[in-house]
Amino acid sequence: MEGALRVATMPGVDVVVHAIPGFRGVRPLVECLQAGKRVALAGKEALVSAGELIAPYLRRGDHRLVPLDSEHSAIFQSLLGEDPATVEEIVLTASGGALRDCTLDEMARVTPVEVLDHPTWRMGKKITVDSATLFNKALEVIEAHYLFGVSYSKIKVVIHRESVVHSMVTFADGSTKAQAARPDMRLAISYGITYPGRSARVIPSLAPYLGTLTFEEPDTVRFPSLGLGFRAGEMGGTAPCVLSAADEILVEEFLCGRIGFLDIYRVLKTVLDGYEPREVTGLDVLEAERRRAERSVRDHLS
Repeated sequence: MEGALRVATMPGVDVVVHAIPGFRGVRPLVECLQAGKRVALAGKEALVSAGELIAPYLRRGDHRLVPLDSEHSAIFQSLLGEDPATVEEIVLTASGGALRDCTLDEMARVTPVEVLDHPTWRMGKKITVDSATLFNKALEVIEAHYLFGVSYSKIKVVIHRESVVHSMVTFADGSTKAQAARPDMRLAISYGITYPGRSARVIPSLAPYLGTLTFEEPDTVRFPSLGLGFRAGEMGGTAPCVLSAADEILVEEFLCGRIGFLDIYRVLKTVLDGYEPREVTGLDVLEAERRRAERSVRDHLS
């Protein structure tokens, strides 16, 4: 942590790429922003956990934080030059993950190896498991709320198997803007680092033929974890932090073979059902609630 904080605040650095997953990314993100750095953000859990501490930096309108998630990069690009008051809806696209065509009975028996076999992306283990539960999209809903200052009622998720349209924004006049590209994270990473400019060609273009694109409503019966993001976001305060912290533990338990895939949602819901959020007044509050979440998960697993 000492090294991460030193890098985050190093004099002479203009842009810091934040790619520390989980709660441990919170303090470096806060100190990056306090030091006046522009942050290219990949560590979404930090923003989800500490969104209420970070929100004042986002309201300045100076694009201090540029997202590296492909979905939020697409929204960021679609909103450039637009009046935020005209935004009617933000649409986050989701591949659906490795289990998108599985029944609940099949999900009850899946192994970590099967869950980690993502049909489109090659990512770290935690985010791949979160993609399979759609909890990753739950985190992205909260992230979009803070990044773009929109209410949860204006955020929607659709399943887009091809992962070509990375997200969309619909405006009051009925127009929809989308950013489309091959499913390759190099593009969003490059844009986040070089913003407001663009680098030389990073990936092959889609033009002139996009192929067939499909969009489906998410199945919230088979993938109920998505709804937890909206619920924790509406609860506010420390609820998103606790939900994210609980998921970190549960994903690790699943990857180690100690719980089943469906147990992830079961325990997440139980933790959130019994939780009363606190006001976020500082990092000490978040740290205390993170520890509380860990104890709650352990209790429900014992």
